[in-house]
Amino acid sequence: MNYILFDDITLRPNLLPLTFTRPVSEIRIGIQTITEKWNDYLKTSISYDTQDYLQAKYPMVLSDDNIFINGAVSPNAALVEVIQNMPENTLLSQGQVLIAYRCEKHNPTVDVFKKSIVFEGEMMVLKQLTDIFINNGSEIKADFERITKGRTSQLITDRFTAFYNESQIFIEEGADTKAAVLDATNGCIYIGKDAKVSAGAMIQGPFAIGEHSVINMGGKMRPNTTIGPFCKVGGEISNSVIFGNANKGHEGFMGNAVIGEWCNWGADTNNSNLKNDYSKVDLWSYVTNKFENTGIQFAGLIMGDHSKCGINTMFNTGTVVGVNCNIFGADFQPRHIPSFSWSAGGENFKTYHLRKANQVAKAVMERRRQVFDEVEEGILKAVFELTR
Repeated sequence: MNYILFDDITLRPNLLPLTFTRPVSEIRIGIQTITEKWNDYLKTSISYDTQDYLQAKYPMVLSDDNIFINGAVSPNAALVEVIQNMPENTLLSQGQVLIAYRCEKHNPTVDVFKKSIVFEGEMMVLKQLTDIFINNGSEIKADFERITKGRTSQLITDRFTAFYNESQIFIEEGADTKAAVLDATNGCIYIGKDAKVSAGAMIQGPFAIGEHSVINMGGKMRPNTTIGPFCKVGGEISNSVIFGNANKGHEGFMGNAVIGEWCNWGADTNNSNLKNDYSKVDLWSYVTNKFENTGIQFAGLIMGDHSKCGINTMFNTGTVVGVNCNIFGADFQPRHIPSFSWSAGGENFKTYHLRKANQVAKAVMERRRQVFDEVEEGILKAVFELTR
């Protein structure tokens, strides 16, 4: 069977700016991205039905028989079983969410489908940006159970590392932990291949850190936090997701935040995640082009790919930063910073010229031995044109 993850056109705009630069299924939540979860469950390599300007990096492979799966839906065993047994020309849904459809054609008309199935089990769907950190803890637990089932963790041999509830701690090959505290009393802890947990670091589960990532000395990792692969982090991080290839290496608080790839936080940068009056948090919507109430009390920062901020940057509660922003200045930043913005102090932003932005992106990616090629350049150019 040929499986394709599609971007739900009703949900993707709600997940901007993160989906400016990736299909919905490439969002990391829990230990893995949604794509990686489906690949694991289905034991195959899945392709993508996404925006035209993203297809060069995330191609679609069609066959004579395809099952298209909503990329905003995280898999579980019950859902996977239903999808694998879908008859031809069938729709699978739950409420207003189209979960999957089996069809030969791409974007078929409704009259093609002969049968409709309602999935009545539980499932996690990303409908809003805040769903990422709200559901991160439960997704860490689900991923942990699946990834570690039947496997043996690397032993904790450092005599100065304290650990609690060892059965809920899994350390992959090559990971290095020294003089740290690993507290899995209230949730599992997953340490990826060749990751490093430096002296004095303290971790409370549920928590996950990806391969080759580093927690610097004294880092304080609070529950429901995911650090993606190839990151360097320090300071205090709580209920947040960093997708990968990003740095928050110094002191400062990050809470109820979602950070894209190739981002960098300057030393002593902080974001607020709770308003002084304890009221519900408003967050910028790319659908309505205005602030919308999230209905939740804790919401920090959303930051798109390639955005960076200088030392001592202060982010207000419920701030949304677009793609490729360069932010600095002594005062609190605006609660919505459009893509390709260059700070000139306060709310005086200039356009971050595409040529200069590309030069920085190229330098940053080369430091991680990755290539900023024509495909990457094309994506950023498309986002620049869409958001200018």
